[in-house]
Amino acid sequence: MSEEARVETDGGEDGEAECEDEARTTGFEATRTDGILRVRRPGTEWLSTGWNGGRSSGPAAYNVSVPEGWACDDRSIDAYVADRLESAGFEASGPVLLTGVDLEHARGAVCGPVTIYATAGISNPAALPMEPSGGTLPDGRLEGGTDDDSDQEGKHGTVNLVVGTTRALEAGALANLVAVAAEAKAATLLAETGFAGTTTDAIVVGHDPDGPPSEFSGSATAVGAATRACVREAVRASLRSRYESRETDASIPESVADAKYGVSTDVRAEVVRPRERERERKRKRDHGHDQRED
Repeated sequence: MSEEARVETDGGEDGEAECEDEARTTGFEATRTDGILRVRRPGTEWLSTGWNGGRSSGPAAYNVSVPEGWACDDRSIDAYVADRLESAGFEASGPVLLTGVDLEHARGAVCGPVTIYATAGISNPAALPMEPSGGTLPDGRLEGGTDDDSDQEGKHGTVNLVVGTTRALEAGALANLVAVAAEAKAATLLAETGFAGTTTDAIVVGHDPDGPPSEFSGSATAVGAATRACVREAVRASLRSRYESRETDASIPESVADAKYGVSTDVRAEVVRPRERERERKRKRDHGHDQRED
């Protein structure tokens, strides 16, 4: 298989084509039904930054699209997710991401030992100005979806990534793969939309503990470079599906002010320097004293 990143979809007007032998060529089989994307590979170890995240082992990870008007409630998410998976006929447990983006816009990419699936919506962009005007920290209402304005419920977009590699990664390399994917996502979104992300982005990474070993996953490694390429292609393809098809009237906001649900981090942080250890200060004082005696 070519090392060039290849986009996988269910076909469409953008000329993209489905990989018919996906399970054999990449080891990760994706299935979409009833607003749920399942990415499946038996024996996978996962690390999720999303709801109920952390490390787990199992055959599948999920990206679940929630309907308009759905509000995030930690007390009911467990039951909601369980009901959705059961209704869709997905029995295996695994990490779950939640998104306001319809799963018809999910797009995947394959490169070398890596497969990635992305959904991308930018209705709630998060901006980080380099010359902030000053402000306060957010109160968390947007994160929890519990804003008193009912018009905002369930209308947030998100950029979700499910990343899988057939390599066996060391514990640190698996965690670092989250950073690699997030960096590639931010670079792609900046180029395509002017924003580095949204207020609700999440990532699941998975690896095969019995695969060929990889101690590192940075951008100079095969796994890291393949991840960056796949994130770029999958996110761009999902954005095209979401915002450029003839069937949609959705548009990418030009600024946070144009996006009713966006945020800009205008609060300023205080810059500090690490404190020098007393032993080091003493060594410098003694060294200076010795020089004066000489």
